[in-house]
Amino acid sequence: MSEQAQLSTDHLLGIKDLNSADIHLLFETADEFKEVINRPIKKVPSLRDITIANIFFESSTRTRISFELAEKRLSADIVNFSASSSSVNKGETLLDTVNNILAMKVDMIVMRHPAPGAPHFLANHIKANIINAGDGTHEHPTQALLDAYSIRERLGDVAGKKVAIFGDILHSRVALSNIFCLQKLGAEVMVCGPPTLIPKYISTLGVRVSHDVRQTLAWCDVANILRIQLERQNIKYFPSLREYARYFGINKALLDTLDKEILIMHPGPINRGVEITSDVADSAHSIILDQVENGVAIRMAVLFLLAGRRK
Repeated sequence: MSEQAQLSTDHLLGIKDLNSADIHLLFETADEFKEVINRPIKKVPSLRDITIANIFFESSTRTRISFELAEKRLSADIVNFSASSSSVNKGETLLDTVNNILAMKVDMIVMRHPAPGAPHFLANHIKANIINAGDGTHEHPTQALLDAYSIRERLGDVAGKKVAIFGDILHSRVALSNIFCLQKLGAEVMVCGPPTLIPKYISTLGVRVSHDVRQTLAWCDVANILRIQLERQNIKYFPSLREYARYFGINKALLDTLDKEILIMHPGPINRGVEITSDVADSAHSIILDQVENGVAIRMAVLFLLAGRRK
């Protein structure tokens, strides 16, 4: 791998902390790693002297596997930590847990935590590079990066594109990171969903707000559809899933009424038949599986460039 310029930060805590030059550097680096993961021998020795701990305090499938594959493709040593089988259950604090892991000479930490700001807290107390793999309802920076990268790959550029984010904006860390990332790259952003699932502060971020799915689809070039996060909802925000699907779900019949074709995205997991139907998720206009593939390349780029800050 050729020598790269450096990121402006030692951690990836959120898209809010990156500048547009950082994002373009990550995309250019991901382009190179995309070639690596599509060749017969999918490994490079870039991080063979680096040990990475994956610390997940919440359930994860795609993000955790994607990070693990990225780390293995870069030849890093990996330590996997699960909160459900750790001393956290015995009352150990987050800082004590991480310091014990660092005492075993870990260089980088990939962490998902239910508390917003947990990665920022760690970054202020330990020397390892911290990568936020999702902190509560706050941010999910690598998801936003891979989403924007996927748009760039399919449409050539993100600047000037109209991107609509549909669904549970209130409980989504993906939505906030996407808004920051897309705006830094020059895209227009609109959010669409029931009034109860759109936070009141959202308009202060410079995005448009809509409650009409058909009008929003007619406006956008890209539809990024989020799932309803029932696990984060302690009250009812709409009458039923059936009611939600009827008024805010996206199906093929609805898309067929448009006079244009739009890209369909979803960060997963998909609630088929609720926010999106199978004939849309599996259509030729869907780049959902491209997002999954690009996630490995983007995470390789993040790990590689942050490791470069250690030298």
